[in-house]
Amino acid sequence: MDISNFRREYLRSGLEHADLLQDPVAQFGLWFDQARKTDITDPNAMVLSTVSKEGAPSQRTVLLKYFDEKGFVFFTNKESRKAYEITENNQVNIHFTWLELERQISIAGIAKPISVTESAKYFMSRPRDSQIAAWVSDQSRAISSRKLLLQKFSQMKKKFSDGEVPLPSFWGGYRVIPSSVEFWQGRENRLHDRFLYTESGGDWQVDRLAP
Repeated sequence: MDISNFRREYLRSGLEHADLLQDPVAQFGLWFDQARKTDITDPNAMVLSTVSKEGAPSQRTVLLKYFDEKGFVFFTNKESRKAYEITENNQVNIHFTWLELERQISIAGIAKPISVTESAKYFMSRPRDSQIAAWVSDQSRAISSRKLLLQKFSQMKKKFSDGEVPLPSFWGGYRVIPSSVEFWQGRENRLHDRFLYTESGGDWQVDRLAP
């Protein structure tokens, strides 16, 4: 199938150095607030890229749950493929695509596990069925059928029918501590605006990149 004629011009807005905040997390927060005020579905959805010890990359979409000056936090089964690859190589990339705003953000950094206390605080805020589902899924492993998965879910609901659902020992959060952050704004004629923040000695250097 030839889709080479799928194209459009990016005319929504531009981005200048003077528009940028000094801190990339603050700049991310500004763009994120703008994205969540639109009709974008799941503006906190991000593509997480990891690399195995053999050098094979893999990607999946996960949800950003919170961010602050320390980094960007997501949660997962710690026995999943992504978690094993982070253990082998904790250099990762997270990527946000908001094409409705003609924007992308790419964040490179180091992924580190957050504390059990911090994970438990978020876990207890989840809907009860989501808490139970964390106990059910042997994430990234082959299963014989969905029926088996639902049976296990039913069993776990009965097991935890009384009281709070405890935090699984194999489930928790990771914080991506950024070393570089790129902001991309689409422009006409494919002459896009790109600005790269690079951490250097505790400060952030900002460079405009060629499109």
